Amino acid sequence: MYMPRLSLYKPEKGKDYEFIDKRIYEMFTVGGTDVFVHKYLGPKNPDEADATADQPRYDAVKETNIQDMLFMENRDRKYDPDIYSMRGIYNVQDIDFNMSQFGLFLSNDTLFMTIHINSSVKTLGRKIMPGDVIELPHLKDEYALNDYTVALKRYYVVEDVNRAAEGFSPTWYPHLYRIKLKQIVDSQEFKEILDLPAEADNPGGNTLRDLLSTYEKEMQINNAVVQQAEADAAKSGYDTSHFFTLQTDDNGEVELVTTDTNTLDASTQNELADRVMQTPDREGYQGYLLGDGIPGNGEAFGHGLSFPTGSIEGDFFLRTDFMPNRLFRYDGTRWVKQEDSVRMTLTNTNTRSHQKGTFVNNTNTNEIGGENVQERQSLSQALRPKADN
Repeated sequence: MYMPRLSLYKPEKGKDYEFIDKRIYEMFTVGGTDVFVHKYLGPKNPDEADATADQPRYDAVKETNIQDMLFMENRDRKYDPDIYSMRGIYNVQDIDFNMSQFGLFLSNDTLFMTIHINSSVKTLGRKIMPGDVIELPHLKDEYALNDYTVALKRYYVVEDVNRAAEGFSPTWYPHLYRIKLKQIVDSQEFKEILDLPAEADNPGGNTLRDLLSTYEKEMQINNAVVQQAEADAAKSGYDTSHFFTLQTDDNGEVELVTTDTNTLDASTQNELADRVMQTPDREGYQGYLLGDGIPGNGEAFGHGLSFPTGSIEGDFFLRTDFMPNRLFRYDGTRWVKQEDSVRMTLTNTNTRSHQKGTFVNNTNTNEIGGENVQERQSLSQALRPKADN
């Protein structure tokens, strides 16, 4: 008579496994917290007619499908309207700042939770997976500083699922999942959840987005920053309107203009037709985006769609039919371009003349494969050998 060899591991999950698994689940029942799961059904079906008989509910395709293969993401997500309840255990951590790296980071927006494998699969009908959204009811904030009477809820999305190392029993079979959770944000992926009513008994009231989203506050801060920036630096380029420009001669040297003290007139206005105005024929300064469409020294000028008749040397005229507007000076025989009005606000939505609008946002087009595309240069142009001189 031979005694069988002792072995904790067995090829099949027998009574020992079931006994240990029930004892582990009992620990979650006693010491765990409720976890509400919004089950991820899959990407939204772009066409209801494409829904099959195997997947007739909620107009969603299989949850393992990928909506966008280029970016490898599922933006239009469908969630089960039913909420599933299970138990989980995690270490509650304080709100703290992580200064071990360059910059300042909050280290409390990620949670690692353990759940029981068999009970979670039995509840959801499948294993928990990335995309599922978890609500922790014990983290509701009933005393938040807002104008609402409802408590703020905490929602986390599952990012990763693995077998927990502490979940392996002496039989070498796993009993626990370790899931990585990240707080959700107001984005397209969680639209269906954030559109839910904040109060179950008031479906027509505020939504979860009204309570949890920071979009409106961020837009208010952004608009305030833009307004302050426009006040501090109203336009792009250098402002030289407060500088005085001296008249120069044909050699580019400063030309001193003298006058009799009996006929001294500080005004540069052209009052007599036979009098030549002493106006600068060019801007006396150089720099980045100086043109503002205003003559030097604040000289009077006209504006319109065509040049006036009867002009004399030194007159300025702003052509408003040019884009950007162009300032001309009459030299006695012809209208000479002085400058373009290129100084404008950095937040305008029209034609931008500064580098922010013309260099970063390149609008040049090229023809590639018979189609006009926006590129810096076409591939054929880039690879074409340069002609020898």
